Amino acid sequence: MRVKILFDKDAERKNLHTGWGISFLVNRKILFDTGEDGPRLMENMRALKVNVDKIKAVVISHDHWDHQGGLWELLKKRKGLTVYGCPGFSKEFKEKVKESGGNLIEAKKKAEVSKGIFITGEIAGEYKGEYMPEQALVAETYKGLSVITGCAHPGVIKMLHSVKKDFPKRDIYAVLGGFHLTKRDKGRIEMIADEFKKIGVKKAGATHCSGPKAEKIFKAKFKKDFLQVKIGMEIEV
Repeated sequence: MRVKILFDKDAERKNLHTGWGISFLVNRKILFDTGEDGPRLMENMRALKVNVDKIKAVVISHDHWDHQGGLWELLKKRKGLTVYGCPGFSKEFKEKVKESGGNLIEAKKKAEVSKGIFITGEIAGEYKGEYMPEQALVAETYKGLSVITGCAHPGVIKMLHSVKKDFPKRDIYAVLGGFHLTKRDKGRIEMIADEFKKIGVKKAGATHCSGPKAEKIFKAKFKKDFLQVKIGMEIEV
């Protein structure tokens, strides 16, 4: 199974648009998050030869502008597209999905969205003192589980333990996405990277809100198993 990076802060080529937020295409048919900007996301899709008509569903990790900003442009082209959100997302988001022609599914618990591709369902998190529900995507392959996080507001370790609880017989092979560590100090980030190792994570790709400090620390800890994440790349999971 492969993950294609469609939107992030860094790109492999100059003709690809960067920005805040992420968008990853899993197995050519499940889109995880949509970045901050619809037109830029769509232009990246065209440049990377992504067939929008083959996308079966969109998973939105959490209800923040930089993860659902591109959704509305996508729904203009794909009326009826299934959108997976969390029950705790805002009323405004839910209404906008429906008004834009999307088929909203609110996932409270683990659910399979395509063969071998799951969502965790709602995991409780916090942002600026308020409740922030979030979900991750989990791809199941012969290598193990690969977990993709949007911002990990509940705490990336908490989210990994949730995945382990849902898949007790499977090891976690890779974790990539936003780990929300920009404001964490070096010692705390090192503890989190060490906890990845204790959990048994083989490969890690810190990007987006993980922050440059965390990217450097994870790269030092995982060495050749650190996953570089840039628009245009395809990562085997």
